[in-house]
Order: sequence, then C-alpha cells, then structure tokens
Amino acid sequence: MEDFIFKTMTSSFAFLVLYIMIKFVNNIWWRPKSTEKLLRQQGIRGSSYKLFDGDISVMKNYDLKASSKAISLNHQIITRVIPFVHKMVQQHGNVSLYWFGRRARLIVADAELARLVLTNKNGHFVKPPRTPFVKLLTLGLTTLEGETWTKRRKVVTSAFQLEKLKAMVPAFSTSCHNMMERWGKLVEPSGSFELDVSAEFDILAGDVIARTAFGSSYQEGKQIFELQKEQVMLVNEAMNNIYIPGFRFLPTRKNKRRYNVDVQIKAMLRDIIQKKEQVMKEGKLKEHDLLSILLQCRDQNNSLTTEDVIEECKLFYFAGQATTANTLAWTMIVLSMHPDWQEKAREEVLEIFDKSEPDFEGINHLKIVSMILYEVLRLYPPITAFHKYNWCETRVGNMSIPAGVEVCIPLLLLHYDGNYWEKPEEFNPVRFTEGVSKASKDQIAFYPFGWGPRICPGQNFAFIEAKMALAMILQRFSFQLSPSYAHAPSNCITLKPQFGAPIVIRRT
Repeated sequence: MEDFIFKTMTSSFAFLVLYIMIKFVNNIWWRPKSTEKLLRQQGIRGSSYKLFDGDISVMKNYDLKASSKAISLNHQIITRVIPFVHKMVQQHGNVSLYWFGRRARLIVADAELARLVLTNKNGHFVKPPRTPFVKLLTLGLTTLEGETWTKRRKVVTSAFQLEKLKAMVPAFSTSCHNMMERWGKLVEPSGSFELDVSAEFDILAGDVIARTAFGSSYQEGKQIFELQKEQVMLVNEAMNNIYIPGFRFLPTRKNKRRYNVDVQIKAMLRDIIQKKEQVMKEGKLKEHDLLSILLQCRDQNNSLTTEDVIEECKLFYFAGQATTANTLAWTMIVLSMHPDWQEKAREEVLEIFDKSEPDFEGINHLKIVSMILYEVLRLYPPITAFHKYNWCETRVGNMSIPAGVEVCIPLLLLHYDGNYWEKPEEFNPVRFTEGVSKASKDQIAFYPFGWGPRICPGQNFAFIEAKMALAMILQRFSFQLSPSYAHAPSNCITLKPQFGAPIVIRRT
C-alpha cells in the first residue's frame, strides 16, 4: 500500500513538473513565436523574437545615445525622442513589429488604422497590463475598463462641463496673476531676467490644480507635487524594464522609496479629503471644485469609495500639471525661436484685452493664440505614443491582430508625417486657421489629447488655462531663448525639455 501511494505521489509530482515546464516553454517561446508567425503571414515585418527581454536592451541603447547630447535649434526632434520606433518604421514600414520582453508590440503609424484602434467600440483594445510599480502612479480613470470606466467617466466629465469651467476662470486668473507679479519683481532691477520657465509652469499648473481641485493654493499642495514628480521618475524607470514577479516585495532602496512616496501622497490627500468633508458637513462649501464633486458623487451612490477619490486626485495632480506645464514651456521656447509669431500673438492679445485681465469670453476670441497652441501641441505633444492591448483576436482594416499583442500608436510620427501635413517639420500655425478638422490633408492626424471614447476629459480645462497664462505673459513681457538653452526634448512619460527651458524675459 505504501509503495502504491509513493508511486502515485511520484507520478503526480512528475506530471506537475512536466505541466509547469510545458507552460513555461509555451509562455517564453511557443506563444511569442506563434504570434510572430501570424503577423508575418500578413506581410508585417520587424524584429524577430528574442528570449526574455526582446528588444528592450536595443531600445535602451538607442535612447541613451539619443539623449546624450542636445540637437540643433529646429523641430526635427523625432530621432531624439523616439529613435528606436523611428528606425523600425523607416526600415519595416508604418505597420511593424518589435518586442517588449515576451510581448509583441505592433507599431501602427498610419492615421486611418490608428483611428480605428482608438475608436474601437467592442472593447477588444484595453490598457496594457501594468506592473505593480506603474499602478503606484495612479489607479484613476485612465486605468479603468468596462462599466467601471463608464460610470467613473461620467463623474469626472461632469467636473469639466462648460459652466463649471467658466467658474474656474477666476482661479486660473489668480494663479497666473501671482506668477506675473513674481516675474515682475524679478525683472524690476535691470529690466530683464533669465528664468527656467519649465520650473515656473510646474508651479503655475500646480497652483491651478490645487485651487480648482481642492480650493487650496500651490503652497498647501507643494509637497504632494514634489512627491508626484519623484514618483514619475521612479515609475518611468520601472516601465522601461521587465518586471519579475515578486520583485516588488524585495526591500531594495528604490522599492522602499516607491511605496513610501505612495503612502505619503495618500496620507496627505486623505487629510485634504477629511477637511473638505468637514466643510461640506458644516454647509460652508462656497464653490464646487473637483474634490467636492467627487465626494458628492461618492455620497449619492456606491460607485465611488474614498480610495477611488484619492486615486482620481492623484491622476489629476499628475496629468493636469504635466500636460499644461509642458505645453506652456514648449510654447515659450517655440515663440522665442519664431519672434514674428510671438509679436502676432501679442498684437492679438492687446487688441482684445489691452491691459485688462483676460476673461472667459475674451479668451474664446484668441484665434492666433489658439492656432499657435495647436501647432505647438502638434510638434511637441505631451504624450508621444498611445499603447493599447488586444485581449482577443481583432480585425483592424485588412489586418488581423492576434490576442496578446500591444498596439503602439506613435503620435509623434503621425504629427510629423508628410502624408498628412504640408512641410511637417516647419512651425506654421496657419495650418490650423480653419480648426483641427481641416488642418491636415485628407484626414485627421492630430491626437494630442487622444481620440475616440477615451479622449481626455480635461482637454478644455488645459486649453483655457494655457490661453489664460500665455495671454497674461504676452501682455507684460517679451522673451527670447537664453544663450544657455540646449534644445533637448526628452520623453519621460511626458515630453519635457531635458535640461530645462532658460528664457530671458523683458518688460514690454
């Protein structure tokens, strides 16, 4: 009997080992090679699958080499920002294949196919699976899918309705006015002053978010912003490496820092929420900011928890600040490179507002300023690529994409593609004279805020804030690039000036 039990256990263990081995080989070899074969049968070219890290090491080498030095003062930035993806498209075509570890990544640098992916309504394309480290940045709206996303989207979108945006304009104005006062004091002694506008706009965007989201000022939320910036760097590093299951539990220095930062951010946001709840309970709420809207939705139904509110706040801190701050920094850099357009924009601002404070109605009449901002967003979009994960086999155009493939839509390549834009590497706001829909040639190829059902709900918020800030700057100052400026667009989750944006400002 004991011999029979021993043999049974031995056989079971052997089958278990065999099963694990087969599954392991399937995951690291058979499945990737099968995906590669299916794609190549459709004429899709690209790199061949390599065990474990795929093309990650090659990508890192390209990025390291590209970021090692600045480039000439022009808008030919693709080879510095996305050198590996650019090389793949150049060598293998607008639809090409490369590997992020064991996962196939399909580059789709074709506007029509990209739009089909972004507007897909059957739910086949979702956010790529994220590692535990990436989840630390936010578990807000952008990470959700299905019915949960639909419900949350309605809540968040309600915070950016036209009437609510109008109510936020005084907060925009206060934040911008404070920055203008600070700049004025810096310029006062000598008539000019050099400052890093990238850092300045981080402060401005942070102050705007703090006021419109929480009813506080930048100084109150400063520590959260600093921690979020640090978390972005830590998460970006994790995103560019293969995650080994269980690695997050190792007490490495960076692991401990990632989780410590997250704990601190959540604790601060929880404290802000408790204060807001007390104000609401006492009936002393004077204005409806994003946080109060989220809390009211939480109390009215069970679709939101306090933890959900915290995650949405984290997302707004990160996405809201980075988008507007980067856009304004690139706008001042670009207008310094093109002083004729700087003067045209100033003339328009002075014609509409003269020396009075910009208001909501006047901002909507800033046509040249809007055209300039659109063109800056085309040349220097906050996000340079969108990634979607195909959880089941899906047909896109004439192409059948197998399950488990990640689709990479290189926004920057679409924005610079001569098939869609006249002289794409030239700064020419005139192309947006008749709006976004007619700016490119045969079809829309302009996606700075995404496209389809998941287009950014805060795009109007960001655009109004940017126009308000730019209008106030043009009223008071002229500006040019500092001799120390080095043109070095760098992709660190968002597109930023790698070495800052030193600008010399002067009173007009």
